[in-house]
Amino acid sequence: MPSTHQAAMGLSSLSSTILLVALVLVSFSYLLGWRRIRGVSASTIPAWRGASFVFGISLVWGALGSPLVAYDHDLLTVHMIQHLLLMTFAPALILLGEPLLAFWHGLPRLGKIVVGPLFRRPLVQRCAHKLSRPALCWSVSALTLMGWHVPPLFTLGMHSEVWHCVEQASFLAAGLLFWWPVVQPWPGVSVGPQWSTLLYLFLATLPCDILSGFLLFSDCVAYPVYFSMPRHFGFSVLEDQQCAAALMWTCVTLVYLVPAAILSTRLLSPRSFYRGDLVQSELRGSAASQRDSQRLEAV
Repeated sequence: MPSTHQAAMGLSSLSSTILLVALVLVSFSYLLGWRRIRGVSASTIPAWRGASFVFGISLVWGALGSPLVAYDHDLLTVHMIQHLLLMTFAPALILLGEPLLAFWHGLPRLGKIVVGPLFRRPLVQRCAHKLSRPALCWSVSALTLMGWHVPPLFTLGMHSEVWHCVEQASFLAAGLLFWWPVVQPWPGVSVGPQWSTLLYLFLATLPCDILSGFLLFSDCVAYPVYFSMPRHFGFSVLEDQQCAAALMWTCVTLVYLVPAAILSTRLLSPRSFYRGDLVQSELRGSAASQRDSQRLEAV
């Protein structure tokens, strides 16, 4: 009879195959819509945005289906890499690809007839508006990050495959919510001043700084479950914890710095004060979104 470990490996291989097929179908649906929208809509998606979406989807597979998963339960550093891919890198790249706009244009006519009226319902629009509020997006992201790193919940995710999947799904969902007010993909529109996004990104670093600082400078192992795991690459449990914390601290800081630098450059640009180019750009984007919404209503 096959051992429990072999059975688990077989199940993991099956899950990876199913995940790969699902992500390929999602990418195909996106590229179909991306191709249809070119030359048809005023909100044409540039090629670099399409590449961003596909790369983001590939990072999701890298976190959940690649050989990296084999070390997930053995090393906190690998566990942290998964979290960074799911919550920090992949969601930002996916949203930069304007996924909802591409998926809408990729739907067949029957699908638009079914889905269109649902999206036009006031209740659905109110819920979408509330879910995209920066305060809620920040809170969900912070609570997800801190909650799953509380030792009892962390251990639960390590011992239960079901809860581990829930943990990974919650990181991806929280990452998409967090990046939504920053990227503002279609059909979202900017409703506040741009400097508020800088404050949003700054506040987002605080939960990460607290968690990574605690793990990095602590002399105690926060997750004793790793004492029973095989060691790799010559790392002790405490060294593994410190490496994971340093990785999270560095990556999150640098990733958040990129949009903050772009926004700061725009705000400090003389054109934003004297020529109003940014305002005109936002108005053009809003007009394009309204034209797409009118097409949706006309279906």
